[in-house]
Amino acid sequence: MAHILTFANEKGGTGKSTTAVHVAIALMGQGKSVLLADLDARQRTSARYLENRRTYNARQQLDLASPEVRVIDEVKDDAELLLADCLAADADYVIVDTPGRDSALAKTALGRADTIVTPINDSFVDFDLIGQVDPETFEVKRPSFYAEIIWQARKARAREDGGTVDWIVLRNRLSQLSSHNMQRMGDALEQLAPRIGFRTAPGLSERVIFRELFPQGLTLLDMEAIPNARLSHVAARAELRSVIDALQLEAGNSRGRNAA
Repeated sequence: MAHILTFANEKGGTGKSTTAVHVAIALMGQGKSVLLADLDARQRTSARYLENRRTYNARQQLDLASPEVRVIDEVKDDAELLLADCLAADADYVIVDTPGRDSALAKTALGRADTIVTPINDSFVDFDLIGQVDPETFEVKRPSFYAEIIWQARKARAREDGGTVDWIVLRNRLSQLSSHNMQRMGDALEQLAPRIGFRTAPGLSERVIFRELFPQGLTLLDMEAIPNARLSHVAARAELRSVIDALQLEAGNSRGRNAA
């Protein structure tokens, strides 16, 4: 029984695919078997990332671990069956990278998830996806539409097998410098978290390195393969390890399996 880890956000540009690929490689580095399902057959960002990785791996004669990848096109008649096959895969973890838009397949993946990760940029434009704030005081007024989608997904999972769902809001693209906006975002998330039941975690900072690594399919865990690695890369890798720790996947794996 795989632990299903769904990366979901109906807004694009939050670093969802980059984080999903990095988490997949990190889990493989721990000796886990991983299947990655890319539900965005049009952009195929995570699938392309890992295709680049396999190509670079062969060209440079490296031995870089890479998960199995399946791309599912939601407009095909057999899309739901293909997704069900992925979710039932014989692997330790199934990572689902959902499109940055409303998607029936994404909602199915949410309803089967053990862990949901919602990366957001550190901006109230992104915060509006899960909650609305007062424009003057920045106090949280009410949850927003995406919080309701997650709530429905959690109910679906509970009906199916009684399993619990750990929801994590990941603050991606954090600035290296503190600001009033960063503080207000943190305060708003702290207000909203207990009301709708999610945990917050610091994600990956805004760094050029993530855009540079994509063509080779490399991650921050492949330091020996990164040309001209710098100290900033080491700092970024430390951030990634903090993300992995914050996901608490081993604890989540036990909770999900015991509930089932």
